[in-house]
Amino acid sequence: MFLTLTMDWTLWEDFTCLDVSQCMLNKTVLHVAKKYVESDISGCLGQLLALGTKASIWCGKHLKMTLMSTVESQEEHSSHFFLLVLTLLRFSASGLSALARSPVLGDKVLMVIVEKFIFEQLNLIKDSISEIKRIHSIASELLKVAQMVLDSAIRLCRAYSQALNWDSKTGEDEGYIDSEKADNVIHVTNITKCTIENLCELGVLAAAAGGGSLVTVLNMSWKGVVTLLQLGKGFLAVKVNAADIILTLISLANEPLRSAAEAWSSAVKEPIAITEVKRTFLPVKFYLINAVRISSQYPCQAFKVYKDITLCVLMISTFGISLSKEIHLKAASKVLVEVLEPTSFLLLHTLLNSAELKQESKFQILDWLFMDERNSNTKHSDEISNYPTISLDEIFCIKCEATLTARILVLGRVALFLNLLKSSPDLKEDTILVISRKLGWLLDILIDEEVYSSILVLHIPVLYGSGKTQELAWQPMFPSVLHALKTFMIVSSSSLAWEEVESFLLENFLHPHFLCWEIIMELWCFFMRHAEIEMVNDIIDKLCSLLKLLSSSEPAFTPSALRKMARSICRLLTCGTQSMIDRVYNSLISDDRSQLYVALLNEGFPLNLLSDNMKKIATQNILTAYYHFVENTDKEHRVDHSSRSSSSGVLGVPIYALSSALHCLQISASDIDTKTLKFTIAIIHGYRSAMESLMKDHYCKLLRETLWIISNMKHLYASDEIEEVILELQILFIGDSAASDKWLYQCKPGLALFMAALGHMEIAEVDGSAKSSAIWELYHLLLRERHWAFVHLAITAFGYFAARTSCNQLWRFVPPDAALSFNIDSGSESNEDRFMSELKAFLEKEVALLVVTPCTEQLQLLVKEGLMLKETVTKILNFGPEASGCESMEVDGEIQAKKRRKLPGGISEGMALLQSGLKVMGDGLVLWRQQHYDSTELQDKFSTHFSRLEDVIAHLTGLADSG
Repeated sequence: MFLTLTMDWTLWEDFTCLDVSQCMLNKTVLHVAKKYVESDISGCLGQLLALGTKASIWCGKHLKMTLMSTVESQEEHSSHFFLLVLTLLRFSASGLSALARSPVLGDKVLMVIVEKFIFEQLNLIKDSISEIKRIHSIASELLKVAQMVLDSAIRLCRAYSQALNWDSKTGEDEGYIDSEKADNVIHVTNITKCTIENLCELGVLAAAAGGGSLVTVLNMSWKGVVTLLQLGKGFLAVKVNAADIILTLISLANEPLRSAAEAWSSAVKEPIAITEVKRTFLPVKFYLINAVRISSQYPCQAFKVYKDITLCVLMISTFGISLSKEIHLKAASKVLVEVLEPTSFLLLHTLLNSAELKQESKFQILDWLFMDERNSNTKHSDEISNYPTISLDEIFCIKCEATLTARILVLGRVALFLNLLKSSPDLKEDTILVISRKLGWLLDILIDEEVYSSILVLHIPVLYGSGKTQELAWQPMFPSVLHALKTFMIVSSSSLAWEEVESFLLENFLHPHFLCWEIIMELWCFFMRHAEIEMVNDIIDKLCSLLKLLSSSEPAFTPSALRKMARSICRLLTCGTQSMIDRVYNSLISDDRSQLYVALLNEGFPLNLLSDNMKKIATQNILTAYYHFVENTDKEHRVDHSSRSSSSGVLGVPIYALSSALHCLQISASDIDTKTLKFTIAIIHGYRSAMESLMKDHYCKLLRETLWIISNMKHLYASDEIEEVILELQILFIGDSAASDKWLYQCKPGLALFMAALGHMEIAEVDGSAKSSAIWELYHLLLRERHWAFVHLAITAFGYFAARTSCNQLWRFVPPDAALSFNIDSGSESNEDRFMSELKAFLEKEVALLVVTPCTEQLQLLVKEGLMLKETVTKILNFGPEASGCESMEVDGEIQAKKRRKLPGGISEGMALLQSGLKVMGDGLVLWRQQHYDSTELQDKFSTHFSRLEDVIAHLTGLADSG
């Protein structure tokens, strides 16, 4: 019988058969051959495998001819041929199993036969499965047999690998121990490579069919690829192109996501079923898991395609953010975060955490992914006007070359960076160091108008915990940013990266963008609460030294580096110890007329956190200075100009100090008497008579602070002097020149607070009352304001007033053209009924609204606001402090370092004499007023010229300090 088989092998026709009898004969031959293989006739294995090889080639040709034929008379022939194919595949499975039991090594001829046999069997399987829909009569049986062959091929490769000693030198460049060993290695490598390549092609075929009946082939193919790539202890890395396999898996993962994005973009705005979402995402997760496994085994090859890998992860991250923006797609966003995002992120994590990649390579990945945004020239006008205009399917149309310029990926990059920070406990130290050098990128990208608006209002799903204890919750992006950065601070504190993190925090201590500054301050506060006390004290001492240096050249009552530095230090001190706050108070606020005193108290120095003894001293100092200043107001209600601080150049420092201290110190009503009301009238008179811009500005600021003090002292509203204050305010704000007065605008916040507290006094609801009319007119003024910030202040003030006043005719306080009563839809004004209903809704919303759900219009406003902030910050960063009103930098061809030049001795001495003479003249003017009340006209003229002289000397002093 065996002789017959061998003859059939040599005489097997190369061309396809012309009748059914040939197929039946060949089927019988293969059936018998299968039995011989299973009986383990090792001496005849070569001939049997050669028979199988020729049969596979013959069947491959026959398959093509059969599928091309459309003659119905050929159906019987086709049926017998398909049974022949099944018999051949069963023979192949038996042959591969026999080889796995006894791997053929050392026989060159037999090894060549084995390689050809495996190649042809896998080719036939691939051709058969690609046409499985057209041979449906044996489809299910074909799939079962094909899986047997594939499983046998995978086990054969594993058996060959185990039979080799991979620990010995096997590299072609290093030389083999002997030629037989070399031949064995080449043989094992060839069959393993052939099997991997065919499994990849089968995996692509099964994926193209969408899984379905081929899902088992899909699983076996890619799992087999991963298994075989793990053989040989990495020796296959030089033989198999793992990078191409990773690219194939990434492409397979992107395709269903692209299709889903396209379908969900064009679908009706109805919630997508969870089952549909999972059906889409689970295959993607399968492809990514296999890509992760291959990347972890071959990180150097994976690095060759790092741009494609990171783009895939970035697109998935962006997709999740985009889904969370749409209400009907929020469920899909949640499933993506639970099912897909962890695996996709692990793909990037595998590269960054690989011990085989150098630190330079890791930095190259992050540098490409998070490149500096400051030099971006992207135009945003169209995107702002049509926000949001991007459809979901556009996300998966981005090519690697366009990754850095694609605006649609911006939020995804932010989310991806935050994930890196949150996962830092699982990263190696060199990777943490690389990430620490990219922290500045995060602040740069937060300035982007779209990112800015999303950070403020967008809610995203976030996973908490690990393993089975993981939970998902919706969280605003802003807390997510803080949580990620704090996590990274903790991790980096015990590594070499801490130096980079500390530099990052110090360099951005005075960041010009308020959102970035808030983030930096929150991180510093976190540091203050949890760092070692010695470290904290050292940082605070250095910051205070810098503040003292700034106080010698920066103004205390205009936006400046001094004010911002003071604000930042005050913020940090709220998280410090009591002893630290006492120490800083003694060091910086001992002089109640210094620039530091003014700046720190105005920026909220935490006086309430001082020790009891220091708190008493601080309170007494503030009140004493306040009494002295207010009592210097003469009977004609004129403010004493000599009370201006000689060092700060500011009128009324004690007023600012008391105003700032009211929110944190316990100051009783008995400490503030009606002299405050008289002083307020004096300020109003002083403002109306002031001619210089500088003095008008001083008076306005004083009035604002004084109104704030009065609003906190409810007992003052019961005094008789309050009516005069109200009437004076009416004249000031409602007068003919008030509309064109640019300085009065800064007083309106204080006016709103003052008006709110009028609910604590009795108001006559009669037309003839001058006081009532003044109150109505002042409320009319506030409620007409159109700016959103003033609208909020006015409505809040009126709401407080309405809830406490005994007045019944509240409509008198509301003008017909109140901002809140304006009908946006019709473009016309409405009556007081509409105002009151809107007021009720406004106040209820203020109390009840816990989660903000922004509408498109609100997002557009935030984006426009973000763009304006970005432009301002860009000017500051590009042109220096001059763009923000601070000291200018010297420019001569290129920006140079600022150099302080010492002024000639004569100028310095002259300035000292001028300041000394000014103080003597001020004291003399005070004495003159106290002793001579009958020469007020001359005194007024002298005071006017004296004030101008003060301005000139103050200006000269500023020039001298800046020189």
